[in-house]
Amino acid sequence: MPSPNTNETSLVEMAVSGVITTPAVRPGQYIPHPDGRATVLPGMYGITYNVRCGDRAFGWAGDHVEPGVSIDDDADSGRHHALHYLNCIGNEAMVTSGMATGERGIVVGEHARILVQFSPEAHEVMAPGDRIQVMTKGQGLALTDYPGVALKKMSPRLFHAMGITENAGRLHVNVAMELPVRIMGSGAELNSEYVDQDLMSGDRALMAELGIDQMHLGDLIAIRHADHHWGRSYRENAVSICLCIHGDSIMTGHGPGILTLMTAREGNIDFAFDASANIAQLLNIGA
Repeated sequence: MPSPNTNETSLVEMAVSGVITTPAVRPGQYIPHPDGRATVLPGMYGITYNVRCGDRAFGWAGDHVEPGVSIDDDADSGRHHALHYLNCIGNEAMVTSGMATGERGIVVGEHARILVQFSPEAHEVMAPGDRIQVMTKGQGLALTDYPGVALKKMSPRLFHAMGITENAGRLHVNVAMELPVRIMGSGAELNSEYVDQDLMSGDRALMAELGIDQMHLGDLIAIRHADHHWGRSYRENAVSICLCIHGDSIMTGHGPGILTLMTAREGNIDFAFDASANIAQLLNIGA
């Protein structure tokens, strides 16, 4: 089957940059379990050495664990939002300061910060404050024959790697698993170009029953009846294709983070299951 036509040749490629952040912990930072217990756990921001795309999303002694390095620019300025809104999954990044200068990596997620994965060797010599430049390309990417289907945070590199095809007015994509819309939680209030939405993983028996606890960071995910055009809301028969970008959480209403890549209000996206539908394989950015 052929690939759908896009406006890729009209896209603008532009540099944005940010610095590697440090982990942020507030005084008295206890994270509450649903049963009332509380703990202190690592997870967000900084450089993560031993968690990468392709690794499990559940089972870490952490909360909202992020693969790779977490970068940001002045949170009170338009530079922060340019970094968020212009970045797309699969964009190339380059270190421009510090001991890892010249190393190249790939944007693998957008959480409270932009997540970029480099080689393990590069991570070992990076430090908070090192500057990362991203060659952004993908905002404005559209399917010219499918005006009802929106692409979000989708670089051309990822689009081609996903092997999306069309047949009789419908799109086809492979995903690692499907999530029921009823478990989608925190992040529904955010627009779908900015940050992710967590699935609610507090019902551990349900996670095991549906196989969701086998999810991996970087997995492509399908959600039926989820319209992600302007936010993340329920719409009968809509279909959204998403990406798992961070690990599980013990917080009520939270869990692994799901970033929007494609959404079809009329549901004209079909999907099939393929355990290898993970950006670690698709973009060749594994260990």
